[in-house]
Amino acid sequence: MRLLISFAALFFSVILLQLSTGGVGPLDVLSGLQLDFSRQEIGLLGSAHFFGFFIGCWWAPRLMGSVGHSRAFAAFTAAGAIGLMAHMMVVNPYAWALMRVASGMCVAGCYTVIEAWMQAKVTNETRGRTMGVYRVVDMSGSLAAQLLIGVLAPASYVSYNLLAIGCCAALLPLTLTKVVPPETPSQPRLRPRLAFDRSPLAAAGVVVAAVSSASFRMVGPIYGEEVGLTATQIAWFLAAFVLGGALAQYPMGLLADKYDRRWVLIWLSVAAMGGCAVTVMGAGYGTAGIMLSAGLFGATTFPIYSVSAAHAHDFASSDERVELSAALMFFFAVGAIGAPYLASVLIEAFGAAALFAMIAVAHGGLVLFGLARMRARPTRTERTPYVYAPRTTFLIGRLLGRARDRE
Repeated sequence: MRLLISFAALFFSVILLQLSTGGVGPLDVLSGLQLDFSRQEIGLLGSAHFFGFFIGCWWAPRLMGSVGHSRAFAAFTAAGAIGLMAHMMVVNPYAWALMRVASGMCVAGCYTVIEAWMQAKVTNETRGRTMGVYRVVDMSGSLAAQLLIGVLAPASYVSYNLLAIGCCAALLPLTLTKVVPPETPSQPRLRPRLAFDRSPLAAAGVVVAAVSSASFRMVGPIYGEEVGLTATQIAWFLAAFVLGGALAQYPMGLLADKYDRRWVLIWLSVAAMGGCAVTVMGAGYGTAGIMLSAGLFGATTFPIYSVSAAHAHDFASSDERVELSAALMFFFAVGAIGAPYLASVLIEAFGAAALFAMIAVAHGGLVLFGLARMRARPTRTERTPYVYAPRTTFLIGRLLGRARDRE
């Protein structure tokens, strides 16, 4: 309990960060629609965010080594706040894309500082409980961020200024805490090939998880607007996706620990394809049908990253776990960078339902690849425990520590 209290400042910073940088994505979509941005230009904003996220993941450990944790956190927070406040000063989609690169860097950089700080303080005895609280805090902040757009007016200086205030406020808990900053952790080597060598199916599953999550969260408001949802209803639409994914983690974890994880991935993808179809058809059953279908879609797509990660770790040794987690995050970032823009191009050409058609095709490819991989080699009989893996930074593998190793 004393350890969790000492992390209270970090957790409060996480919530404020989620509320500010997590709220800018859907707000940008609604603002872009109001300002007559094209669908491709709106999709470019989501892709720019994940490009900045990738840069932040790579740069943050190096910056911490140069200036320390607190100063690195302040630098990334300042970049995010500048990107938020500048939105209504320069109303141009390509200028906004540069601003979203800054917000993506802010997210990755600040999370890297927070997770490195936590990793230095936890022990093997306290790691599990600390990570449990951290996941709840992170997911709660993400859920609340989706609901913000129901009260923030699109294309309004006040709305973006409020998000910037939240980003700046995230500085206060961490910089005012009396907890001594830890020593700078070593940067894990980024070896993307490691993930493919250990499990090609896991690498593909992570990419498909990125396509599903990034395209829905960054471009989903366009679909909501097309089917007649109000801003408040779009907020609940996105929140239903996050909530459905959160609720599915535990039952999917039980299945992934009990049965062949390749079959779990395959059937999750089959269910995701069904979820895509139900979501499109749910538009004809009113607001309640749309919300329920979004929750189903989240429940079938959100756990795919963690199941894929667990399958990859089944074939890794203990000393490879940190670098393997970083490699999986690399594949997620690659998939997330391209997905929003591609989805927006398809929506422009074929209509809003093309978003879910693209996601369904990606999951169909994962099903076929999974069946092919099952013929290539048998699965491991001794497996690592399923762990819900947050998609935050390259350092998340250090925080998970020995959670995947059976004692």
